Amino acid sequence: MSAEQPVRRGIARKSIRRSGGGSPDAPESTPPPPARPSSPPPTDPAADPAARLDEIHERDRRPLGRPGWTIIAGKEFTDYLLSVRFYILLAMLGIAAAIPLLFAAGLIRDLAEDASGAQAVFLALFHLAPRDLGLLRVDVFVGTIAPLLGVAFAFDAVNGERAGGTLPRLLSQPIHRDDVINGKFAAGLAAISMVLIAVVTIIAAIGLLRLGIVPAGAEVLRLVAWLGLTILYVGLWLAFGLLLSVLLRSAAAAALIGLGVWFFIAVPIFGRLVVNLIAGIVAPLPAGVVDRQYLEALQLQHFITRLMPSTLYQEASIVLLDPSATSVSTPATIGQAIAASEQIGSILSLDQSLLLVWPHVVALLALTVVCFAGAYIAFMRQEVRA
Repeated sequence: MSAEQPVRRGIARKSIRRSGGGSPDAPESTPPPPARPSSPPPTDPAADPAARLDEIHERDRRPLGRPGWTIIAGKEFTDYLLSVRFYILLAMLGIAAAIPLLFAAGLIRDLAEDASGAQAVFLALFHLAPRDLGLLRVDVFVGTIAPLLGVAFAFDAVNGERAGGTLPRLLSQPIHRDDVINGKFAAGLAAISMVLIAVVTIIAAIGLLRLGIVPAGAEVLRLVAWLGLTILYVGLWLAFGLLLSVLLRSAAAAALIGLGVWFFIAVPIFGRLVVNLIAGIVAPLPAGVVDRQYLEALQLQHFITRLMPSTLYQEASIVLLDPSATSVSTPATIGQAIAASEQIGSILSLDQSLLLVWPHVVALLALTVVCFAGAYIAFMRQEVRA
């Protein structure tokens, strides 16, 4: 046997095994495992723009720990508390409330014997004024200075961020765009509410400690209702200042327009002068006796004056702070005028007073919603560039 025969036999055996043949006692060959489907290679977000957009949308839909507007409001509220503007305006409001408070406290002290046992003496601290100085009241001064707080806190809320170049960075954060304007409005309203609550608490403490006047439960509820009305009134001016901040690029222009509107509407002397001038031109009162024509002209003049939010606030304040105020409307007929003059003085309950002022509250709320909605829509439609 030659040496080439074993080599040929080994090659033959290998060829038989490969072709599926072989001897019967040969072990069966196990089939290979099925091939697993290969997974596609991971997509690089930088190379695939569609995948990058999907990742951004998924990140935006991811819920945060808390709503975005609360984050903005917390930051803005802290900035307000640490700003010099806040303390200057707080001092202005405190001085404006302290001056008429001294006169009211002096009148209550002089009339202490006659006022003993009278109702709503505690509320007289807020609406009592000297006979010749009817505007020297706490509610009038607060209603004059408090709107200035709203304008001062909001006139540069948006255009200041835009001028400083921080608005694009703020909008690049994982928050919704409307969270910015909602948070700024909430922070300003919270800061002003804190100031108003502090001033009213100090006035109540002076009346309680210095004059010994203990408020009744109904008086406290009336004071809380008046405080809520004041916060709503200031919220209107805050929304107006925010609207100016969104529409005007310059913070100086927004401040000048806001101060001008405040001066001719919120300041009682100039506001009434302008409104009475317009009302006298539109509906002049006829000379002579009081007749139906005279009452119609007077009613039209009062309607024109109620177009101003300051008039709505002052009328509602008088009704809430003075339980003896039974009407805020002008008699439409001569019979109603005679009945009003012969009406016996009475004390209204809180729910009766609220029924008288609810149209004023609804009107102030509607004006606030209109101003804020205008600022909201304008801000959402604006283009912000880096």
